[in-house]
Amino acid sequence: MLTFSGAKYRVCDGISRRGFLKVGALALGGLTLADVLRLKAQGAARPKSSVKSIIMVYLHGGPSHIDMYDMKPDAPAEFRGQFKPIQTTVPGFDICELMPLQAKIADKMSVIRNMSFLEYTLGHNPPLVYSGYPAGSVFPETSRRPTFGSVVSKLRGGAVPNMPPYVAFDGVGTHPVLGDYLGMAHRPFVPGEQLSSLGPAAGMTLGRMSDRTELLRSFDTLRRDIDDAHGSMGGMDAFTARALDIVTTPQARDAFDVMREPDRVRANYAGGTQFLQARRLVEAGVQVVTLTSHAETKTWDLAGPWDHHGNIFPGLQRELPVLDRRLYALITDLHERGLDQNVAVLVWGEMGRTPKVNSGAGRDHWCDVGFTLVAGGGLKMGQVIGATTARGERAAGRRYTPKHMLATLYQQVLGIDPATTLPGLNGRPMYVLDDREKITELV
Repeated sequence: MLTFSGAKYRVCDGISRRGFLKVGALALGGLTLADVLRLKAQGAARPKSSVKSIIMVYLHGGPSHIDMYDMKPDAPAEFRGQFKPIQTTVPGFDICELMPLQAKIADKMSVIRNMSFLEYTLGHNPPLVYSGYPAGSVFPETSRRPTFGSVVSKLRGGAVPNMPPYVAFDGVGTHPVLGDYLGMAHRPFVPGEQLSSLGPAAGMTLGRMSDRTELLRSFDTLRRDIDDAHGSMGGMDAFTARALDIVTTPQARDAFDVMREPDRVRANYAGGTQFLQARRLVEAGVQVVTLTSHAETKTWDLAGPWDHHGNIFPGLQRELPVLDRRLYALITDLHERGLDQNVAVLVWGEMGRTPKVNSGAGRDHWCDVGFTLVAGGGLKMGQVIGATTARGERAAGRRYTPKHMLATLYQQVLGIDPATTLPGLNGRPMYVLDDREKITELV
């Protein structure tokens, strides 16, 4: 296994981000990109203007809805917390005072306040928002599903030559509790902290690469009946071939290289390199990019960045202005470049936090309700969708779930029918989503 170094924070149940960044390694004559590439074989290219993409900002650990996008200023002090709401450009769309930049662009966003995560009530479960399904030892193996990025890779392929369909800065797409039955070719590319891995190793010339390519082809004489049921060998061939394409052309390297941006643009992102890289990647034709908001801030201790069971408010006071500035930069940048109709930005975590502050001045797990923020993608913006009870404890009236959000993105943004079936772990066809109701207010 090859492990990329990353921030060493952990959520309360011991799942570390470093654990998310372990991926299988494939040695190929010093080509470091092939060590980590998990891509599909080249698909039919489409014009750049037709490419639809999603940037997902995952708030790992469970962000506090009641302190961010669903504040309750009239609730008792032990519920409302320490921060005050501020008005935005959209009536009724009040948000935390620590996020004034987003308040200026509320007309370019929509917030869903009645998002429920009750399908999984035992703690942290990233697959719930990456696939629509919970996963782990407490669930049957047949419930494992691939991430939506892997589904896009499988069903849509590569939209632009030499560009991966799915890039995961957060590494969750390779987590072992997620289903691998789509094959290795559809896992995400997980870049390391040193993006120089997008080039050939020192001393590797094009001539030597060509020789090694011929050597690799010789292995195709291996009997394919030794391959496993998920086509792992074929998948390795696919992402290795794509690796060779990428390291011999500048397109992918340039997309990752934020130094090609003007100083002013880089400054707008406040050190949020992944946010800026995400914008460059979707502009270059990548269809799914997932990232975390805190990978580069390093302002938290070993507890999860959004998972403070004690003393939550100082942490939010540090983190929320950083998130605010980076989301503002990303959303406005997409609009200024005319990408907002083709790129949806999705911001959420795997649950909310307890509306009542605990004895340690923190908030615990709360799966009954949380928030989802969405921008762009041709969806209807400038609105608050759903509501919670007076103390933010549960949805008031109907509720939406991660499946509903993903169904909306599949159908309205990505052009994928979630009633499509894919072969499951046991070979039985499984729907992409078994609950395919869309969030009607967004469409």
